[in-house]
Amino acid sequence: MEIRKIIEACTQTLVAHADELTALDAAIGDGDHGINMRRGAQAIQARLAELQDASLNDALKAMGMTCLSTVGGSSGPVFGTLMITLGKELPPQPAAADLARALAAAIAALSRLGRVQVGQKTLLDVLDPVQKVLAQGGEDLVARVRQCAADSAQATAQMDALKGRASFLGERALGHVDPGSRSMALIITAVCDSL
Repeated sequence: MEIRKIIEACTQTLVAHADELTALDAAIGDGDHGINMRRGAQAIQARLAELQDASLNDALKAMGMTCLSTVGGSSGPVFGTLMITLGKELPPQPAAADLARALAAAIAALSRLGRVQVGQKTLLDVLDPVQKVLAQGGEDLVARVRQCAADSAQATAQMDALKGRASFLGERALGHVDPGSRSMALIITAVCDSL
């Protein structure tokens, strides 16, 4: 597993899609999600030289701390907690079952952090189905994870927003993809494409 390649792919993807993420958030939130994700991605890119020689666990923890300190809004704590939890839970050379177990722990941590559940139009609606695909294992796993992430993010457009600013819009949030879910799908796709 080439840590540098994966980090570059994820951060470049977020920077490239910052305008799209901002537009998604402008429709149902406060319009800063893409800006915040780009800021975090660029802060991680600035640390790439030190991260490339770190273990997977240390790199995840360092990226999580970077998100906590640089990403504004709720995204900093959310993505920071996700990466820090994965950094604590994953073994140095994870298999699919390890990823599924660590992702389950991260979902639990995020649920506690935001008092949120699957089905409330958040990035958990991408993480949970991806975690289930990883737990199943089997053939073409990377392709199935990639497709699951994309489909799950798109499915948030048909969900009622029960958390965050979008919850104030009621039915007007229907038809709009959750920006955090889209970010999560972009990150998962970048990881899959780097393997």
